[in-house]
Amino acid sequence: MQRGGVDETRSETLLRRLRTIPPLVLGLLLVTALLPALLILGLAIDLVRRVASGVPPTAARLVLFLWVYLAAETAGLVVLAAAWIVSLGGHRGAWLRETTWPIQQLWAGALFGAVRVLFRLRLEVEGEDAVAPGPVIVLIRHASIVDNLLPASLIARPHRIRLRYVLKRELLSDPCLDVAGRRLPNYFVRRGTGEAQEVERVRELAGGLGTEEGVLIYPEGTRFTPQRRARAIGRIAERDPHLAERAERLRRLLPPRLGGVGALLDGAPDADVVVVAHHGFDGLRLLSDIWRGGLVGLVVRVRMTRVPRAAVPGAGPARVDWLYDLWQDVDDWLEQPSAGEAVGASISRSQKNKGKVLL
Repeated sequence: MQRGGVDETRSETLLRRLRTIPPLVLGLLLVTALLPALLILGLAIDLVRRVASGVPPTAARLVLFLWVYLAAETAGLVVLAAAWIVSLGGHRGAWLRETTWPIQQLWAGALFGAVRVLFRLRLEVEGEDAVAPGPVIVLIRHASIVDNLLPASLIARPHRIRLRYVLKRELLSDPCLDVAGRRLPNYFVRRGTGEAQEVERVRELAGGLGTEEGVLIYPEGTRFTPQRRARAIGRIAERDPHLAERAERLRRLLPPRLGGVGALLDGAPDADVVVVAHHGFDGLRLLSDIWRGGLVGLVVRVRMTRVPRAAVPGAGPARVDWLYDLWQDVDDWLEQPSAGEAVGASISRSQKNKGKVLL
């Protein structure tokens, strides 16, 4: 597999980083200089929006998170560069990888920590004992621009599971993810190329997992929208009408893509499967969704379950059915109200019934 899971020349890497890193640093300098004015403006906007439409204060929070993001990215790049210099330009490859891993975890932890503090985000997690030990193949749903920070915060850091990631190539536009992600064993999928070649490289990524390692994939391939769900079901119907019927039953998830998951299962034949379902980030697909206040005070439920490898069928129709059963279970769980939602619904019904009696 190509270094860092990306098939490109050094000049292509350099050109991309020249496009992404200088604007990042300049952005940090500019936002830092204007931060007091931006905060005052953000607070004024929040006050007007609160009075006019009851939207939770969001603008000032986004200004602060923008600064944290730019600062974390810049600090991460500085530390990653220092590690590269100490490693003699990458010649001490094993040492460089060992050093990059904790840097990556600190970066992800800083970003998710900022989200939790600034937006008063709260997590309710069940099944944490399902994560360790490795080797594990982690399947996680993808609903938001925020949920990609969950694996590092809930799996890698607390359980010391070194995750390898299957990610879309477009994420290389994030400088820290680009530099750190290419030093570590990950694979950045180039969508729209030969599927067999990409599947083989994903299979290679899963090879040799140890007891403190795992590999993670988003089986849906992208964030859920009703339009994407309809298109995915339409494509499946062209090949397999029966499978399309099963896909239709998934109300809040996209149908799982079989190639990537199957490649990981083939590449790590001894690994158990950990399924990470989460509820609460739905509807936060774009920055504009966060702007409308949906992230403020959010409570996110997370459920992690472990499937022993002995329960995973071999390649073929049985494995397809197994994966769809797994994803259907997640979809059914997403339909269940949380305890708070259930209490709220009960109170609402009680008040409605009381009103009917009075009438």
